[in-house]
Amino acid sequence: MSPSPQKPSLSPASPPPIFAARGLRKVYHTGDLNVVALQGVDLDFHTGELAVLLGASGSGKSTLLNILGGLDIPTSGSLHYKGWDLSGGGERTLTQFRRNCVGFVFQFYNLIPSLTARENVALITDIAPDPMKPEDALDRVGLSHRLDHFPSQLSGGEQQRVAIARAIAKKPEVLLCDEPTGALDVNTGITVLEAIERINRELGTLTIVITHNAAMSAMADRVLHLSDGHIVKESRNAERASVSSLQW
Repeated sequence: MSPSPQKPSLSPASPPPIFAARGLRKVYHTGDLNVVALQGVDLDFHTGELAVLLGASGSGKSTLLNILGGLDIPTSGSLHYKGWDLSGGGERTLTQFRRNCVGFVFQFYNLIPSLTARENVALITDIAPDPMKPEDALDRVGLSHRLDHFPSQLSGGEQQRVAIARAIAKKPEVLLCDEPTGALDVNTGITVLEAIERINRELGTLTIVITHNAAMSAMADRVLHLSDGHIVKESRNAERASVSSLQW
């Protein structure tokens, strides 16, 4: 009996992107003035990627991040998160997306002064469907020894790391960071970036970081350069540089 024919081996398909954006355009209306913040942006982001959005003030970085995070909607174009339509799903869809899927880190820490580090993080873990413990989140950013300190008892870098712990405590698949070191000195900023890089590496969280500091490009898998609402250049690093090796 002749052997049964073998099926040809197939290479595994590339995993679908977490985010797929096509033709994103955002126009802000101020009186009689129309300000075009994004002009037809197409891009994909994938699981575990660390991407840096680089560009001058007014280039469209924050607008793009706000749309990716469900804080704003595009004027036109489409945005899908794992096949979920964020551009046309309505406020209920965006609220569910923000609550369950994405963590935010901003330039300013937005901690509640009357709550300890542990309690600030617990604000998120109390409402998330499957959170990590506040103590575990703070340990991941190197603050297990500061659990019961109030923001006024923490340095700027420590406060920002509490903000990162709060953002990751819900176990989001996406971490969006808008100028996370903008209010910090170089040495403190390095500590904060090391915490962000560690979260990306250990949890596989898609991490997108806005900056105007080109030195941070070397820590990323991919760098997107924005100008006047366009992605004018995209580059990839064959290897990510360690944060401590960045040339500031």
